[in-house]
Amino acid sequence: MDRPSHTAQELAERFALGLHGDGAVRVHGVGTLAKAGPAQLAFLANPRYRGQLATSRAGVVVMREDDASGFEGTALLARDPYAAFAKMSALFEPRPQYAPGVHPSAVIADSAVVDPQAHVGPFVSIGARSRVEAGAVLGPGCVIGDDCVVGAGSELIARVTLVTRVRLGQRVVVHPGAVLGAAGFGLAMEAGRWLNVPQLGGVVIGDDCEIGANTCIDRGAIEDTVLEEDVRLDNQIQIGHNVQIGAHSAMAGCSAAAGSARIGRYCLIGGGAGVLGHLEICDKVVVTAMSLVTSSIREPGEYSSGTPLMDNRSWRKNAARFKQLDAIARRTTGPRDT
Repeated sequence: MDRPSHTAQELAERFALGLHGDGAVRVHGVGTLAKAGPAQLAFLANPRYRGQLATSRAGVVVMREDDASGFEGTALLARDPYAAFAKMSALFEPRPQYAPGVHPSAVIADSAVVDPQAHVGPFVSIGARSRVEAGAVLGPGCVIGDDCVVGAGSELIARVTLVTRVRLGQRVVVHPGAVLGAAGFGLAMEAGRWLNVPQLGGVVIGDDCEIGANTCIDRGAIEDTVLEEDVRLDNQIQIGHNVQIGAHSAMAGCSAAAGSARIGRYCLIGGGAGVLGHLEICDKVVVTAMSLVTSSIREPGEYSSGTPLMDNRSWRKNAARFKQLDAIARRTTGPRDT
């Protein structure tokens, strides 16, 4: 297979970027500013890496116009170099081509509907009353339960499970091992023993969402668990039943949202962070890594909890002092009602 290649001039025209230097320079791939070769495209977005520009061997560098002053190589000028680089690097990503049709080993219920333009791979199972729309791709080993919808152009890469009542919008990407629509963690205590609360809702995933490997999204207890359009979930994330996540929000790996939490639009949840159940987070909130949200957030901004890393001896001393804060406060301000 021939490697894709593009000249700097072609890239500038295709992505409406400024051009600095020789537009005839041709690139065949991408690399970092420090390690890219003469046939590769790199980018400079963070000022801390400005010093690497002088020694970089990259054939073309995407950067802001201000950074191109005095640069002797070829540059593509962008207001947001990282976003521009992301768009261009997609041109060099090898994408598998999936022929429409159903693999002979697939098992499809009689009441299921599979569009002729969909691709159903080996050892796929599709349950009763489910629908797979045009251009959708079900990779090897995927399990589609009853009453599910896989929207047009969506891709379930491999071993993805949609348990029941899961509706994917268009162009949704789900990575291997993800489980959507499993029973939510609904329990009631009676006479010292747990009762399972039936989880009768479903899961609704909006257009252009992406769900990482081994991520779990539970179905709702009564109403649906909902991800609005363009939500991005990293690997190994837990989304509890009846959670709602607003459009264009993103959650990093190993984060979690407990049942009935509501996360607004354009929110960023850092790796390992947790959101307790029944809380609300407004739009445009950033929760930094390893933080725990224990009360609703009603103002946009950046929020953190936890303590920074330090040597163990210092941490133990500070932890002991932390336990004494209430007593110290009472001595300095007097007793207060709690």
